[in-house]
Amino acid sequence: MPVIDLRSDTLTRPSAAMRQAMATAEVGDDVYGEDPTVKALEARTAELLGKEAALFVPSGTMGNQLAIRCQTEPGDEVLLHEASHIALYERGGYALLSGVTLNTMSGAGGLVTADDIRAKARPAALAAYGMYPPSTLLALENTHNAGGGTVWPPARLEAVTAAGREAGLALHLDGARLWNAAAALGVAPATLAASFDTVSVCFSKGLGAPVGSALVGTAALVAKARRFRGLFGGAMRQAGVIAAGALFGLEHHRDRLVVDHDRARALAAGLARHDVFSLEPDRVQTNIVIADVRGIDAAALVEAAAARGLRFLAMGKGRLRFVTHLDLAKDAIDEALAIIEEILPTLPRQPG
Repeated sequence: MPVIDLRSDTLTRPSAAMRQAMATAEVGDDVYGEDPTVKALEARTAELLGKEAALFVPSGTMGNQLAIRCQTEPGDEVLLHEASHIALYERGGYALLSGVTLNTMSGAGGLVTADDIRAKARPAALAAYGMYPPSTLLALENTHNAGGGTVWPPARLEAVTAAGREAGLALHLDGARLWNAAAALGVAPATLAASFDTVSVCFSKGLGAPVGSALVGTAALVAKARRFRGLFGGAMRQAGVIAAGALFGLEHHRDRLVVDHDRARALAAGLARHDVFSLEPDRVQTNIVIADVRGIDAAALVEAAAARGLRFLAMGKGRLRFVTHLDLAKDAIDEALAIIEEILPTLPRQPG
């Protein structure tokens, strides 16, 4: 049975052209800095993000953890949203690898305000008395997964990063889907990265590469991160084979991200026609659709859909997540909506 998989944009497979680029990649030993394809990917990524240097890493989690390790000391604290990827989905790596604690904030869509930063940041003077850990790093996320692919409004992002600077914080951006944010706003990726000391970006989500992320920043910070990448076990040898896939996605798949966004909005509009789904299609900005469910069991819907070849995620009892990506056929959204429409009458209604 053909499968329409809307669980994540990490589920894509390399295209034939990407596989060919990987198969013919020129390689060398990257631990010695001699892999030309890795070097080309790093240079191109740094250029697109307006930074001095970049470091190719196996995962977005490693990129984020390197950023923390390079800009904090054990006992420091990191300010970030309570639903951020670093806080929830990186296995507590911040504590083990960097010895830091988190000072979390809340805010709709995964976004915070300048006032949140001013209220939360702990001055170094307080830490000097031994009462509090010093706040040293602010980590933001764009797009924000918890908000359903929320894009930071540029003016708000500028105000928040400025407040972070005023508080003496280093600034890191988890930009796993920064390419999507740039496409949604119609701006250069460097524009969204400009305020930050470090930025992590992913190649294996919207760009369709099989593996890999990058951390960008100043040459000095990236040199420091390179050392810790090896310490964390992330140094690779002939990594040009996978870097070629990332470089292909970077050059050939960024412009088509708007297609994923259009499909997500079409999916959201179709779901909104059914009273069991609660969502606002006009608020879908990128390729993630979050829908609250009422009157039916979300897990039962997921199970029934999977039996028909449609896959998406239940996030707790009453919430669903759908993610569009480049592996979807042209008519996949129409087919997905048709399957859901056929299934809904077969599911028992629940009170409330």
